Amino acid sequence: MTTPEAAPPNEPVGAVTALFRERADVARMFRSHLATSAVERGLLGPREIPRLWERHILNCVAISAFVPQKSTMVDVGSGAGLPGLAIAIARPDVEVTLVEPLQRRVGWLDEVVADLGLTNVMVVRARAEDLRGHLLVEVATARAVAALPVLAGWCLPLLQPAGRLLALKGRTAEAELAASVDALRNLGAQRWQVRQVGGGVLTEPTTVIEVIAGRLPDRRGGGPGRKRERRSAAGGDAGSRSSTWGSSGRGHGGPLGRRGRSR
Repeated sequence: MTTPEAAPPNEPVGAVTALFRERADVARMFRSHLATSAVERGLLGPREIPRLWERHILNCVAISAFVPQKSTMVDVGSGAGLPGLAIAIARPDVEVTLVEPLQRRVGWLDEVVADLGLTNVMVVRARAEDLRGHLLVEVATARAVAALPVLAGWCLPLLQPAGRLLALKGRTAEAELAASVDALRNLGAQRWQVRQVGGGVLTEPTTVIEVIAGRLPDRRGGGPGRKRERRSAAGGDAGSRSSTWGSSGRGHGGPLGRRGRSR
């Protein structure tokens, strides 16, 4: 297991402490993984290393303010665990499923989850559309995955009625939302808005599009789905085990995944 590291010279200590509180050391370990193995495996470019805190980790964890207490969450197209792992570290009360279709990314996520000892995280190798009817949560998150109409088409079927999609967007969020209104209505969304969070803590607040899922009967494509199965780590296994899902949406090798061990 990686040893907790001291705050590096360029760390915005005040923001890290404010957003991660007693979990700041775990967040620093996550940053270390991003700066080393994530770059080595091509999940992030080397030019991102100096701005990992501000542009990536803190920008992502800020949206945990919009995640209800003790809720269930799916992070679609998780990639390097942004925003999913950042939220899971700061919010151990939230059960997080990381959904990622590429095996090399899934392998990296499994290793990081195990090293950080996160019991509230499952890693699933799948496309979001393949989990329709098999995963039902209260919150869906995504960052730089797809245009809003496409993203909503993937995520809204995974949400319980009144669940929320939190799509991290940049300065064009208002324009993208305005262009997506018809598509959101057709998908049965109840309401939508652009929100900002982190002002006063971050150099630049995080911008997110929030979409609230409706109760349209066919929104989930043929049924309400079922809540995900949950398993705890067996024996002394401190790692997480990922599941692979095919286009039929059926898992290979059991339930959606296995959680790691929390610090």
